[in-house]
Amino acid sequence: MIFEHEIPGGSKLYFGEAAKRKRHIEDVASATLYEEGFEEILSPLFSYHQDDAVADVTELVRVNDRDNNKLSLRADSTLDVVRIITKRLGRNTKHTKWFYIQPVFRYPSTEQYQVGAEIIGESDLSVALNPAMKILKKLECEPLLQISNIAIPNKLSKLLDIDLTDFRHINIQKLLELEIEWLTKLVYLQHPEDIDGVIALVPDEIKEELMKMKEMCEKIDYKNKVIAPLYYAKMLYYDELFFRVIEGNEIHARGGRYNNDDVTSVGFAIYTDTLI
Repeated sequence: MIFEHEIPGGSKLYFGEAAKRKRHIEDVASATLYEEGFEEILSPLFSYHQDDAVADVTELVRVNDRDNNKLSLRADSTLDVVRIITKRLGRNTKHTKWFYIQPVFRYPSTEQYQVGAEIIGESDLSVALNPAMKILKKLECEPLLQISNIAIPNKLSKLLDIDLTDFRHINIQKLLELEIEWLTKLVYLQHPEDIDGVIALVPDEIKEELMKMKEMCEKIDYKNKVIAPLYYAKMLYYDELFFRVIEGNEIHARGGRYNNDDVTSVGFAIYTDTLI
């Protein structure tokens, strides 16, 4: 029996102080992003293309359109926003910096509110990361910033014949069992100031990716940061540098560099519900 006052598990209800906090977060974020030269966009609730964005398609809430084509509730905003700007609105705007404040949905009934931003045609992740950290700072929230590079586990997988699932599941023990000195040092590498010592040991293709992480760290004016070169992002579209902002077991924000139809872009999402 479902009572009249019940709401589906995973769905959101805001009232009183929580609603006030949600509005404050969104106001601070939108004001900051407008200051940074972004414009706002609200993308459709339904999408034909969410399979390209979500690693586990069983998480999609699926429905059909009037012609019985498969579509789903928006589970991720990034690629839809980029496609809409570049393919549908391309003739009407040359603006490349866009933000959105809207929820995403996962099966069976989970809502997650986000403040997201995309910078189309930009390859420098710091251009997106700095505004994200500026918003968090204005909200008097300074959690741990973790910077990673998905190209490193991808290259190590081919170089050492390691299954990518070992990186996805953070199977550190399997990496340590290989007893490779430079790989062990990569496993334990956390502080940006220690990158140079590891760069001297790793293969050339890994050197290049570590240098990108080092340069990224130097561009970010934020003290509470670490690096995690072997962390593997769950989002399908990240192809290089990405970041997570973490406090305890909660993710406050994440973002990265990605490529869509040969257009390189960067972006981030701040998780409103976590901040509330």
